[in-house]
Amino acid sequence: MLTENFKLKGDVLIEVFDPVTGDLKDKREIHNLVVDVGLDFIASRMVGTAQAVMSHMAVGDDGTSPVAGDTALGNELARQALTSSTAVDNVVTYVASFGAGVGTGALEEAGIFNAGSGGTMLCHTTFAVVNKGASDAMTITWTVTAA
Repeated sequence: MLTENFKLKGDVLIEVFDPVTGDLKDKREIHNLVVDVGLDFIASRMVGTAQAVMSHMAVGDDGTSPVAGDTALGNELARQALTSSTAVDNVVTYVASFGAGVGTGALEEAGIFNAGSGGTMLCHTTFAVVNKGASDAMTITWTVTAA
């Protein structure tokens, strides 16, 4: 008997940079949850293009652990268009930049969406507080691997 196991694994890299020196102030590597609506989104894209592709990343300040039924962040503070999205072999990489004054505060969550507001959430993660000052720049690189 042939058994197929298809799994999605997500990893998130958060980097916060000093506005004056450009030095790296904080770096976090976190695993994420591909939520139920994200899995539904992937299945729907396999047979058509009714839903828009993932295009935005959001950050928030609610540290409640994500669950499979999530459809939004707990408390979204900012959402940015992706600066890049690439697919190589079985890995999709999304990158978003949050410049000075965007996504400022004690951040504890992030997600990937297919719209500038609302939309379908693909992934959701929480993490120990990342403090992004008003002048700081932050880059989030999110990889989703199908195995």
